[in-house]
Amino acid sequence: MTNPVLPAATVQRGAGLAEQAYTLLRDAILTHALPPGTRLSVPEIARQLDVSRSPAREAITRIQYEGLADYVPHRGAVVSHIDLASLAEIYTIREVLEGLAARLATENADEEWLAQLESLWSAHAEAIEAGDEARRVELDGEFHRQIRTASQSPRLVESLDRLQGQIRLAMATTARQGGGPPAALAEHRSILDALHSGDGDASEELARDHIRRLRESLETASDETTEKEDRE
Repeated sequence: MTNPVLPAATVQRGAGLAEQAYTLLRDAILTHALPPGTRLSVPEIARQLDVSRSPAREAITRIQYEGLADYVPHRGAVVSHIDLASLAEIYTIREVLEGLAARLATENADEEWLAQLESLWSAHAEAIEAGDEARRVELDGEFHRQIRTASQSPRLVESLDRLQGQIRLAMATTARQGGGPPAALAEHRSILDALHSGDGDASEELARDHIRRLRESLETASDETTEKEDRE
């Protein structure tokens, strides 16, 4: 693709034009409205969003910082393609950080927050039962967001948010995870029980086990893809 074609979107006049442009552009990338390989042209994005080039350029710079776009010589910023091998690397890092987030969240947990997490888990279970895939994905991600927010570590939250964005960009690939949604839900239940118990060691280990399983399934999928390509 030469130029992006953004979904119909409106930037409100006033302050925060760059922030609005960034949000709209990021959403378009994460929903695959702008698929991997799409060139992010500053003039074109500015034209489509009806803003000047400065906020458009700032939005693209932030997108690159988050790992959602790469700089390609003679083309500029291009929406990233994250393959299975790259995803496995992302999950290796995420495993450690999610474990730390769970440990810190255990230390900060109170009854009100745990009750909210219980409601979230129940809604997740209902979404799986109903076969509502969009809702399931949203609630799965929100469970992890709640835990990393409860860590009360801004740098940790920022790091995990960046990794999660890259994972969402490659969501079609991560759907290959072994065990599927029921396995993830059961693992969330175990993490939640550990949070209730106040056992930071258990919370950390269970959170790491959860991400490790996803990583191992990605590595298996990558190996299977390589073997298939070799046969062909």
